[in-house]
Amino acid sequence: MGRATNWIFLFLPLLWLNLVAAKRETHSLHYIYTALSRDLGLPGIHKFTAMGMLDNRMIDYFDSKTKQKVPKQTWMKAQLDPEYWVKGTQSRLSKQQWFEVNINILKDRMRQNDSDLHVLQWMVGCEGEMQEDGTMKFHRGMDRYNYDGTDFLSFDNFHSVWVALVKAAEETKRKWDNDTILNNYTKSYVENECMQWLNKFWSYGMNQLKTASPPEVYVFARDTNIESIIRLTCLATGFYPRDIIMWIKRDGRKLYREDGLESSGVRPNEDDTFQRRDSVEILRKDKSKYTCEVIHEASRVNVMKEWKNSGSGSGGSIGGAVVGFLVLVLVTVVLWCLYKKCIIGGEHNRFQGSHHIGSALNSSYEYDINFLADDNINGVPLTITGDDISYKANIGTICSPEVVLLPQNGNQHQ
Repeated sequence: MGRATNWIFLFLPLLWLNLVAAKRETHSLHYIYTALSRDLGLPGIHKFTAMGMLDNRMIDYFDSKTKQKVPKQTWMKAQLDPEYWVKGTQSRLSKQQWFEVNINILKDRMRQNDSDLHVLQWMVGCEGEMQEDGTMKFHRGMDRYNYDGTDFLSFDNFHSVWVALVKAAEETKRKWDNDTILNNYTKSYVENECMQWLNKFWSYGMNQLKTASPPEVYVFARDTNIESIIRLTCLATGFYPRDIIMWIKRDGRKLYREDGLESSGVRPNEDDTFQRRDSVEILRKDKSKYTCEVIHEASRVNVMKEWKNSGSGSGGSIGGAVVGFLVLVLVTVVLWCLYKKCIIGGEHNRFQGSHHIGSALNSSYEYDINFLADDNINGVPLTITGDDISYKANIGTICSPEVVLLPQNGNQHQ
């Protein structure tokens, strides 16, 4: 995955596209949990957040300020009864506690001080491939952890082993690789239970999810710090799904990175649509013919717009779309600065499936919250509350689409 720019966008390079190489239709369900070691006191940035994503659209959300799991799609609210959201809120409150404990464990392991900000993140989910009979078949799964912007640990579900991506994760890998129950459960979750929820959620929202939104396309130029140079930009925004092709051409020839082309890549808007911005610096006096071509197959849009060089370096009005884009850029810049100071990282509830065994309050499971802990670090027992579906793994436990628990003693965890 590599390093990333912020905790909301941290996993974006991993968000699965809706088309595989053979153009077969695929759909994905994944959950991202993010915790900060301290509250930044900035609007919209919370100490703990959790979100569910179906085909890269947010379907539920929780943060440490509202302390409530809520639907983000109308069909989620309509199809799931109130008890689902009550239990989901309880589950995420317990996960929030768990994250707070484990950030401290990681800081101790890495000998980090309390004055710096650190981020722990977990992403888990599955992708299904649509079959000719309308059913969805497991295509691939993901169970991955990130700390301070660096990949930490991931699960290889094909070989049922953990992959330590940094030296600090090797201790955890050794413990987890020796835990057959944990590995079998993790593999079963991404390949079976996650797929059950993916099929269920997809059936709830497929009419909306199948609706493609066409892009709005703008081409404009802005001044740079050098008087003789301007930056030509092609912006496509408001499209869904995220798959899009964009070209800036000079006299009909496509420009590439070696020509100085820069791309933002595909980024999310706040309304579940996406945007992309490509740009290149050119001479102000350049009289070549520059065009922006955008192809969005899902909405059957193929747009080509030509930029007219007026010599002034400023483009025409591009309205609210660019205003919204600039807001996103501002947020991204802020988060990028936080990232450069090692403020970002990652994880999810999967840490709850610990190798080390401790006791959980209000539960007859022997269960360790400190899945990251060294042997000499004592865990803090927490109540891990599942959502509203029963999943049998050996003895059994109650869990939500994103919950992965490790039962130990044989009584159902409530």
